[in-house]
Amino acid sequence: MSRSIPSLLPAKGGHQFVLYGDSCSGVPGALHEQTFASVNTVVQRLDPPPEFILFPGDEVIGLTADADDLRAQWRHWLDVEMGWLDRAKTPLWHTTGNHTTYDRMSEEIFREILSLPENGPQGQKGLAYWVRRDDLLLVFVHTLATELGGEGHVEMEWLQATLESHADARHKIVLGHHPVFPVNGFSGTYQREIGHEYSERFWDILVKADVLAYVCSHILAFDVQVKRGVLQICTAGAGTAHRMPEGAEYLHCIQAALDEEGLRYQVLDTEGAVRERLQWPPLLKADSEWRELLADISSASFSGPRGTDDFVEFRLTGRTSGQPHAPAQTIFSAFTPGAIAPLWLGLRGERQTLTLILGRTPGRSPHYWFGPDLAADREFDVDVLLHPGMGPGGVLYRMHGESAWSSFEAASSTGLESLVWPLHWSRGHGQNGPDDRPFVGTGLQVSFR
Repeated sequence: MSRSIPSLLPAKGGHQFVLYGDSCSGVPGALHEQTFASVNTVVQRLDPPPEFILFPGDEVIGLTADADDLRAQWRHWLDVEMGWLDRAKTPLWHTTGNHTTYDRMSEEIFREILSLPENGPQGQKGLAYWVRRDDLLLVFVHTLATELGGEGHVEMEWLQATLESHADARHKIVLGHHPVFPVNGFSGTYQREIGHEYSERFWDILVKADVLAYVCSHILAFDVQVKRGVLQICTAGAGTAHRMPEGAEYLHCIQAALDEEGLRYQVLDTEGAVRERLQWPPLLKADSEWRELLADISSASFSGPRGTDDFVEFRLTGRTSGQPHAPAQTIFSAFTPGAIAPLWLGLRGERQTLTLILGRTPGRSPHYWFGPDLAADREFDVDVLLHPGMGPGGVLYRMHGESAWSSFEAASSTGLESLVWPLHWSRGHGQNGPDDRPFVGTGLQVSFR
């Protein structure tokens, strides 16, 4: 076997584990058996090995009306493809998925084959459940509840009660197959996310319970974003051969460490290379001084590429104009004279939506990120965090003084990781002078650290 891969290790009393999902395998000699094996080889190289593994669904290709065929797929997946894993020593916990629990027959086989804890809601025993490991609570929800309507439908009363009854857990992670928020712009109620009628309340429950993360798969990508302080981590790279979108995503597993400092993870491709990594919450230097941009046009305070851990925080203060102003209003941009600014941050549209525009490739359309609306004739004080280690989820905001970050909405599959910061900055208007997309409010200040 190839050389070992060092695992991230938690402080004493913490947890270290692996997350990966969507192998869609279980068929001897099929393509996905090969791709799944390439990811499993990386998991086996981890040193030390994980304490447990979380697999958010779609282990087998499934979607068959033949119960014996489905059982055979599960047996091949567990006994052959995962035969290297001592599940008594390293527990493997699953969520349901659209390839594995698509009707009542497949739900019964899921229960029969996996024998998961039967502490879930009525009608979902062995499909939804919870596991407690010391100060860590893991809650697995069934996002395809047959009795509620099938794919995209999820029970929430039990989820809320379970989180409330384990309020003493320092760390809480909820897992389900379907995302709550779009990944890479792929959206669609029931089919690509949980039903949109569930989304707001579902997330309210997680926020109120101080959940660290919701882990999902389904959309064939790796993605991380945060909403109101709770991470959504999508890991669907365990072997399904096609990617969404092609060229931007890759087969992968996530090795993670969790302790009193928070979550750290590394995303490993099939060569064992670290493709993405994150520490959450970010270690912002509370004692570092804010530096204010004092000129409307100035030399950049830093330039060139930034490392994945080299984030920058901006503070934007001022008062919006007395009436809604639809034309673009510049708050901050980074530019090179004679070229369209590769990074522009300002207000756009009648609702004066805080927007970041990223133009990474000359001659190609830019990518957009959308934050909060800043109402007319109001004071604002907003923090914006630009984190190149978080992909498209790495454009974040919060109202100054609050602790919970939220990612801007975006439809991109990549983020700030390839941005080369130019040599010039502007504040309050574009690069071509005071008449270029001016900010029409008052008292604008831009600070950074």
